[in-house]
Amino acid sequence: MSKSMQAAVLENTNAAFGVASVPRPVPGEGQVLVRVIASGVNPLDLKIRGGEAAHARHPLPGILGIDLAGVVETVGAGVHSFHPGDEVYGMTGGVGGVQGSLAEYAAVDASLLARKPSNFSMREAASLPLVFITAWEGLVDRANVHAGQTVLVQGGAGGVGHMAIQIARSLGATVYATEGGSRSALIEELGATAINSSKVSVEDYVTTYTAGGGFDVVYDTAGGASLDASFKAVARFGHVLSSLGWGTHALAPLSFRAATYSGVFTLLPLLTGEGKARHGEIMVEATRLAESGLLRPRVDDRHFDLNSVGDAHTLIESRQARGKVVIDVAG
Repeated sequence: MSKSMQAAVLENTNAAFGVASVPRPVPGEGQVLVRVIASGVNPLDLKIRGGEAAHARHPLPGILGIDLAGVVETVGAGVHSFHPGDEVYGMTGGVGGVQGSLAEYAAVDASLLARKPSNFSMREAASLPLVFITAWEGLVDRANVHAGQTVLVQGGAGGVGHMAIQIARSLGATVYATEGGSRSALIEELGATAINSSKVSVEDYVTTYTAGGGFDVVYDTAGGASLDASFKAVARFGHVLSSLGWGTHALAPLSFRAATYSGVFTLLPLLTGEGKARHGEIMVEATRLAESGLLRPRVDDRHFDLNSVGDAHTLIESRQARGKVVIDVAG
């Protein structure tokens, strides 16, 4: 095997990606070398490229790409859970100075990976990790959503939002989701009740769908005004979650309901090394739901490769993507 590989390298903030030959990584103890087939593109990638994601701690020049799906090539010392030829996926790098998935190979911590769903393509699998883990950490690890509860997802047609709807429904909750008015059909297809938050006030939809009592769990995926609305929409003793809980917010509406709040920061294991095994466990749950027919990702059908990563970013910026944008690294 060659000691080099092709990768899309970002030299500077706001620069164009350049495909270059770089050293092929060698898996260390506890790592596996994955031949990358597909790399999911997340909004965070665009923020890193634009110099707007200091929290991601990803220095340039660097290789972006947080999510991957691929095939195990070799395994490092101490790895017994995977073998060459296994099809795997996970959220494995692209932040914290760890090489991302926009490269032909990646040496990744085996605890971050799970076996790819047998009924999913590599592209579908690569679209899942970040958004699924973010949704699961909020709904399951923080809020312990269970059957009989009402769940409101703020931004239900987005990446994290459409995962949150499906996870909450798989747990037996009754799910509602807000959107801007153009993607209510998608939300309804996923089994949730769509709420056009651009036309209906928080007070009105709380009255309409909960008789004024509020929702047991509210997952905010948009931040800003959406998080403020979540504090007003939650039930007494309920739980508000946010994956974008930045900014300044009045906590009085939350406090008056004796409700609780949890932040979700999915990058933490990659940045600190803490909780990596939990991410692998969550990906195992994603595989279980996928193979049970309870999880369906939305993937844009347009194809990009290492030479056209910039075009993929442009598509996302245009807000014309029809689901998750995925880079075909191999094939």
